[in-house]
Amino acid sequence: FCDEFVGTPLAPAHSLWTTDANGSVRLRIEEGCPEEPITVHQMFKASVEKYGNMYALASKKNDKWEKITFLEYYQFCRRAAKGFIKLGLERFHGVAILGFNSAEWFFSAVGAIMAGGIMTGVYATNSPEACQYVVSDSKANIIVVENQKQLDKILQILDRLPHLKAIVQYSGHPREKIANLYSWEEFMELGLDVSEEELDDIIRSQRANQCCVLIYTSGTTGKPKGVMLSHDNITWTANHASRVGDMQPADTKQESLVSYLPLSHIAAQIYDLWTGIQWGELVYFAQPDALKGSLVTTLREVCPTSHMGVPRVWEKMMEKIKQGISECGYVKKKLVTWAMSVSLGANQKCMDDEKPFLFFLADSLVLQKLRAELGLSCCQKFFSGAAPISSETVQFFLGLNIWLYEAYGMSESTGPHFMSGPKAYKLPSCGKVVPGCRYKMANIDSEGTGEICFWGRNIFMGFLNMEDKTREALDEDGWLHSGDLGKIDEEGFLYITGRIKELIITAGGENVPPVPIEEAVKKELPLISNAMLIGDKRKFLSMLLTLKCCSDTETMEPTEELSTEAAEVCRQLGSQATKVSDIIGGKDKEVYRAIQEGINRVNSAATSNAQRIQKWTILRKDFSVVGGELGPTMKLRRPVVLEMYHKVIDNFYKE
Repeated sequence: FCDEFVGTPLAPAHSLWTTDANGSVRLRIEEGCPEEPITVHQMFKASVEKYGNMYALASKKNDKWEKITFLEYYQFCRRAAKGFIKLGLERFHGVAILGFNSAEWFFSAVGAIMAGGIMTGVYATNSPEACQYVVSDSKANIIVVENQKQLDKILQILDRLPHLKAIVQYSGHPREKIANLYSWEEFMELGLDVSEEELDDIIRSQRANQCCVLIYTSGTTGKPKGVMLSHDNITWTANHASRVGDMQPADTKQESLVSYLPLSHIAAQIYDLWTGIQWGELVYFAQPDALKGSLVTTLREVCPTSHMGVPRVWEKMMEKIKQGISECGYVKKKLVTWAMSVSLGANQKCMDDEKPFLFFLADSLVLQKLRAELGLSCCQKFFSGAAPISSETVQFFLGLNIWLYEAYGMSESTGPHFMSGPKAYKLPSCGKVVPGCRYKMANIDSEGTGEICFWGRNIFMGFLNMEDKTREALDEDGWLHSGDLGKIDEEGFLYITGRIKELIITAGGENVPPVPIEEAVKKELPLISNAMLIGDKRKFLSMLLTLKCCSDTETMEPTEELSTEAAEVCRQLGSQATKVSDIIGGKDKEVYRAIQEGINRVNSAATSNAQRIQKWTILRKDFSVVGGELGPTMKLRRPVVLEMYHKVIDNFYKE
């Protein structure tokens, strides 16, 4: 079958961008990235040829892992595609998928593309209104939902979804009979009426420079934008970006991973789904309550060879280990602290294998056990992306002899544009540009900081139905402007300063990047969970603080209860506080004094008076996804916080 794919023509295109779902774009094929463009189906077919009999997906059913091979996976995707065709999926219309990671999620995603539709992930945390926007914007003909909870959201907005023809529920059976609502089993039967030829004709008509995936930016501001990704964006990136991180093809050594981060987000989608197909990886699906605490249990069972987390996930692991250490006896605590400092020292000094004997002793005696507790004893590659990670977290893990490879990119660059890896590692950078991609810096200031701009086969097609926004993101020459400030060192490593939009410009005209100051405060004060700097168009800087709290395991809402670590810090300060309400409003003099002293220490390192924090307050509740202060990948949504706490903020600046 390989011959029919050689030199498949591209759809005619005159421009590097489009905002039409059925549009096509010119591909950025050049010397550095001359590879033949292929469709998602071609990539999958090539993998089935290579890895057909190897296991591809593992799902937990009745306490047992059930696995399917790549060939079976491919066949299920074809069945799903035929089901979508039968349900009336129109060319370049959406198939929206709403729910937690599962094999059915993958089948629906690939099946939607095979059937000529556009796969559109919807965040499981979305409100019915947010779902309505994405589903109607993508003109979705079919919605695939996980369970009753997600189905209920869609039933609330049914009358506002003119393109919708059917709903498929992949977990459990629908509670009541509703017209055009199918269980997964019923859906899998539907496609039996559609012939292989009919599906193959649709597959053959697909072109690598046409849209196949929509990623909706979680929209920290305004309406979410539908990032249109082409077949070539997906297949080229799946092939190239993972090489920096040293992911091995399955015929060399099969990689395994646990899928748990939202697949509607580019990071997990490219890492779990597309790279998984490209390199023949074995993907285990976590339990839906993974982020509520079951993730580590799954990791211990599976023992994956690679793991990706957003910074908040790594922070939670760090807190878990710290809590474990604090519960140890005196001798064990001393031993662990010694081992971690030996490891940190050795890893910071020499990045190669010239490590001292003591390091190997510390690793085999102590650190291996700690890694095993996290389920990371077989893990060789650790990735962090989607938001900036603090140096404290990176150093903590170096102390466990875990190197976190930070990646940097955006939905509009199909995920990573800069990557760290075994051969590209330098703290605190985000690594080097992905080979085959290019970058340039725009509007560089006297210190060498400028806006990072991207170029490559991974650059998106455009924002669906948003011409103005597309022209804002891509300049006349087709460079993608990231909106991030950073600088590049002489070796080509990238250091991010922060978002241009987040830059605080005080009333006195001083430019203040908030992230370094917020990080410094969190580092000085281990009981602080979130710190947000305020001061745009204001006379001085102020700060909102939240304390580390326990979350309700069901709703994931932060409670009043201080976390073990925070309560321990209070005890050391001579405070008896166990709840937020014991502290706020100036009730707890010891804690307030300690926070003020920590802020004084941060201020003493400030570059100018304008960069000092003059006032601060502790909020009643920690930030959370449920509360709206954090986006679905745990990114701080600054505009939302400014709006929610505007009264508190105005109080800082009352004359």
